[in-house]
Amino acid sequence: MRYLPQWLSCSIMVPVGLLIGGASNAFAADLGTPAPPPVIEAPPVPGWTFRFVPYGWLTALDGTQTVRGRSVKVDASFIDIVEHSDTLVALMGDFEARNGPLALFTDLVWSKIGFEGGDLRTRALAPGITGTFGASLKLDIEMAIAEVGAAYEVARSGPVAFDILGGARYWYQEADLSFAIAGTVDIGDLQVAGARAFARSGSVDWLDPMIGARVRYTVAPGHELLLRGDIGGFGVGSDFSWQAIGAYGFEFGTYQGITFSGVIGYRALYVDYVQGEGRRRYEFDMLQHGPILGLSMRW
Repeated sequence: MRYLPQWLSCSIMVPVGLLIGGASNAFAADLGTPAPPPVIEAPPVPGWTFRFVPYGWLTALDGTQTVRGRSVKVDASFIDIVEHSDTLVALMGDFEARNGPLALFTDLVWSKIGFEGGDLRTRALAPGITGTFGASLKLDIEMAIAEVGAAYEVARSGPVAFDILGGARYWYQEADLSFAIAGTVDIGDLQVAGARAFARSGSVDWLDPMIGARVRYTVAPGHELLLRGDIGGFGVGSDFSWQAIGAYGFEFGTYQGITFSGVIGYRALYVDYVQGEGRRRYEFDMLQHGPILGLSMRW
């Protein structure tokens, strides 16, 4: 037998060895060598979303206002307030931050309005106050209402979510009641300017705890119905208060990551607050109610 040159035998054996080694590795893999596990990405962590809603509340008032023992019945629609009051200023806004089932919210209403003429009627004076008045009545109220609280989603069924909520509602008021001076009116403790006497409350404020619930119903993509109710006071601040809100939101566009929606609805807020007696009595027993119109911005 003739032998191959050494350089030729080496050049043949190297590729053959590589081929046999690769085949043996593939054969070992076929025999059950485990493949590396697939990479599973972790689900994204839910983050915070935010919503800001500046809105207008076309408020009507119905109830009793008492300043330094003098009481008047207020019965004024929003149209009456616009037509007959000499002041009408309001700033209102709602903000909510949500992360999963948890939501933190705040709402602010500040208004300065006036009533006169047929919007006011005389009520009985407080004990220790004598005299009557009924003509040329005028009432100015500056008021701020601030809500803070938290809501938590406790149940969901398809497009319907149910939240419970709790928090506090802060009230600040200044009220001035004035009327024409007459011989039958006791003005001993009032301020007099010209032919008018003024009962001024000064600053009055209180804080009400509140609890409630709300329902959020997704009618269609981008359309949501919200119903909310709460009660508060419980003698801590006011004797009692309640609130009911129904609102419908509808998306109409997105710009630079912000989703814009229109909001229409109705809001009613009642409170019964009393402090002091006789000439120091202040009472705000009032229902404020009317349509709300707003613009929601969510990001």
